[in-house]
Amino acid sequence: MTIALVVAHPDDECLWLSSVLAEADRVVLCFGDQYQRPKSSAARRQAVAALDLPGLVDLKLPESGCGFAVDWADPQLTPAGIAITDPEGRARYEANYTALLTALRPRLAGCTEVYTHNPWGEYGHSEHIQVHRAVAALQTELGFTLGFSNYVAERTWPLARRLAAMPLWTARRAAPTDRPLARHLMRIYRRHGAWTWSLLHRWPAEETLYAAAPTGERHGFAGETLLDAVALRWWPPWRRARRTLI
Repeated sequence: MTIALVVAHPDDECLWLSSVLAEADRVVLCFGDQYQRPKSSAARRQAVAALDLPGLVDLKLPESGCGFAVDWADPQLTPAGIAITDPEGRARYEANYTALLTALRPRLAGCTEVYTHNPWGEYGHSEHIQVHRAVAALQTELGFTLGFSNYVAERTWPLARRLAAMPLWTARRAAPTDRPLARHLMRIYRRHGAWTWSLLHRWPAEETLYAAAPTGERHGFAGETLLDAVALRWWPPWRRARRTLI
């Protein structure tokens, strides 16, 4: 069995998939330099060089700069990820999808399980959604089981509800988060000025992992309990971190 973890940006691996970090044979970071942010890009490169993750693969693709340039009142998924409202950014974003397929294909060949972002991109970063779409496209070709976790946010709740009826997973399990490892990686990112999330983030005791096997009956998300990523950004907690899709 060969397990890969594929995330859009450095620090996504410990925020959204810490429960599988210790068992992953390789961790693939897709995007490197940030669009028109040379200082932040340099900090990120230094942080990645300091990571002590086994089997680390840094694809170093340049970010598209689209981030949240999405009509979240009416989000529309596309073959390249999600519809982007900025025309110039859209061209970079769509070009990155092709680059992702080319770069990921040899890294995921032979893998039995690949974990990545969920279909709505956790809190709604367009490149999270794009990476999920790229990995899902390669699943058909390479035959691995696709896995993802159950984080969501107010921004992505409408898209998650829209996808709730779609058959997207064949099995699920509760998995304890690896808080010691996640906090260790957070300290590395913070030391180099490359941590992109709240300093007060609370890792939950467990996250739910969904698996989409190449074959087998698939289920929808109606009735599933998701973790509110934004509610986990604050301490003490100011709102419930669990939300049920209906």
